[in-house]
Amino acid sequence: MSTLVTARAHPGLLLRLATWSQRHRWRALLLWVVVVAAVTAGAQSAGSAYRNDFSLPGTGSQAATDLLRQHGSAQAGDSVQIVLRSPDGLTGDRTTVERLLSDVRALPSVTDVRGPYDGPGAVSEDGTIGYATVLMGGKAEEIPREDVTRLIDTARAAEGNGLTVELGGDPVRGAEEEGGGASEGAGMLAALVILVLLFGSLVAAALPLITALFAVGGAIGLIGLASHVFTVADFTPPIMMLVGLGVGVDYALLIFYRYRHELMRGAEPQAATRIALDAAGRTVFFAGCTVIIALLGLVALGLGSLQGVALAVALTVLVTMAASLTLLPALLSFFGPRIQRHVRKRAAKGGREEGHRWRRLATAVQRRPLPALLIAVVALLALSAPALGMRLGFADAGNDSPTSTSRKAYDLLAEGFGPGFNGPLILVTEGDTAAAAQLRETLDSTPGIAATTPPFPSSDGELWTLIAYPTTAPQAERTADLVHTLRDDVLPPLADSTGARYLVGGPTAAAQDFADAVSSRIPLFLTIVVGLSTLLLLLVFRSLLIPVKAALLNLLSIAAALGVITLVFQEGWFGVQPGPVEAFIPVMIFAIVFGLSMDYEVFLVSRIHEEWERERDHAHAVREGLAATGQVITAAAAIMIVVFAAFILSPSRMLQQFGLGLAVAVLLDAVVIRCLIVPAVMQLLGPRAWWLPGSLSRRLPRVALEGRGESAAG
Repeated sequence: MSTLVTARAHPGLLLRLATWSQRHRWRALLLWVVVVAAVTAGAQSAGSAYRNDFSLPGTGSQAATDLLRQHGSAQAGDSVQIVLRSPDGLTGDRTTVERLLSDVRALPSVTDVRGPYDGPGAVSEDGTIGYATVLMGGKAEEIPREDVTRLIDTARAAEGNGLTVELGGDPVRGAEEEGGGASEGAGMLAALVILVLLFGSLVAAALPLITALFAVGGAIGLIGLASHVFTVADFTPPIMMLVGLGVGVDYALLIFYRYRHELMRGAEPQAATRIALDAAGRTVFFAGCTVIIALLGLVALGLGSLQGVALAVALTVLVTMAASLTLLPALLSFFGPRIQRHVRKRAAKGGREEGHRWRRLATAVQRRPLPALLIAVVALLALSAPALGMRLGFADAGNDSPTSTSRKAYDLLAEGFGPGFNGPLILVTEGDTAAAAQLRETLDSTPGIAATTPPFPSSDGELWTLIAYPTTAPQAERTADLVHTLRDDVLPPLADSTGARYLVGGPTAAAQDFADAVSSRIPLFLTIVVGLSTLLLLLVFRSLLIPVKAALLNLLSIAAALGVITLVFQEGWFGVQPGPVEAFIPVMIFAIVFGLSMDYEVFLVSRIHEEWERERDHAHAVREGLAATGQVITAAAAIMIVVFAAFILSPSRMLQQFGLGLAVAVLLDAVVIRCLIVPAVMQLLGPRAWWLPGSLSRRLPRVALEGRGESAAG
């Protein structure tokens, strides 16, 4: 088959990029190598400055922390518990314990140590379990990890002769956290296997992976440098890897698949590259913009720790998009003739037309679109139902590995003093001694509180701090209810009678405040993300119903993924330690998945639209659109799924939830929604799917998605 390529008089930006990358392939490749190498070297030289910002201005826990710092209270920082156990009783080990605490007092970042013998309540009733409280000079994220590691080693060195020593607290948990191990490597290996099976060529399979690796490498270096200027959380790099690898391979694959399709139609490599960039490249561009819009919607939440993550992941998507549109054409210019020979060799062997299975599937759905739609929607709604009971919070030491010292300390404290001892509430009194004493009396008679400590003053004597221990565990719903009861019902009347100011703080209250803040701001977040994304699709497809359909279906797949997360991590399915869902997981998954879902939406519907513009036969357009994109959508989804699912192997509960949520959402989106629901809905809508009021059509700018500047004709 011979191919005639005609160029437009005014080629678009993507077509010009493809042409430039082809003509200057060595320059384009060298530019990427130099930029990535320079950014990586600069990041390694400068080091990273990742830091967490869990401050929540306007919340009770943040006000308590600010007040404690203002008045120089030791409770402004986090604390570490050294938990001691001796079967014969701790009285006989007093000399060893006091020597241990003396060594701990001399360590860096330690401001004070209160031993088990310093007052009542620090030793269990049977005398076998006790604890010492080590006050640190800052929040867990501010304390150098090496200081905490040295503290752990110093304390554990006292073990022996029946004495067991374990350590708990947020600083200890942070120091014990490990990286994701080989998760990224496992995901990339699985992706390579899928690509080889798809294309039957190692060279063809390697190009999307190489493009993704360049993009992720450059993005990680950029974020490392940006961490010196902006607040970027320390858990950002693995999330960037998670999204960057999946999106990078996905975008490159969509372009490469169109390139290969044009080769099979008889186009020469250079022409095939330009057609692919002018068609699939536009899809990638608009899909990438949607992902970035969704991620930047997190900025509207006003949560510092999430804003840095959102900006970092958005930058990662931007770099992967740039690599797909500039680096991939250069690589195709290098390997195009070799890939062309392989494609023609496979075509010469004959066989059934590519996409025939997807064409049959579309035909089957078109025969009975309503039953197919109802069955699929009911299944997704059933998966979504558990999300209605989702509890937001944060994992604590009770969710850690049973072999970790933080988990052992958690269990010992619960055994010796009750479950609520692991989640104390810090009550701050801004007033006199009498007001603080009255607070303790009130708390001692409040249901849900097991015990309280005497109030102790700040260094300037103007502030009093009291620790209250709930009767329930930190993650229990009753503990969250207790925080709200204290703030809404117990403390306001007391403040009115004493004239003092009372605040509830501490890690347990802060976790609840964070969860409440996320929950209260989700409606604004959804409005921004869904609204802007729908507007973008309105511009692209010039249709009212297509954007509404896309938004509703994306929301459905995300809700189903959150339902699965709730079942596994909150309800404890498959042997997982039950607990609340990490507070920022729903909004992060929503932002990422809503954007990624648009990849397949734009890719599939744009091909349907292309056929509709050509033939004006709606049923034919739906069949051919699915036939042309079904295989690549499934392959791209499979790659994303294995990359995301690899992070389920991570020791981090947060990354496990991310990995499972993203993998399930992509699976449902690619298989159930794109291959069943979308063809059914499009068949039911018919030509009305492309309807746009005339008055609105005249006002909207025209944005071409199919890229008609070049065409291949036999």
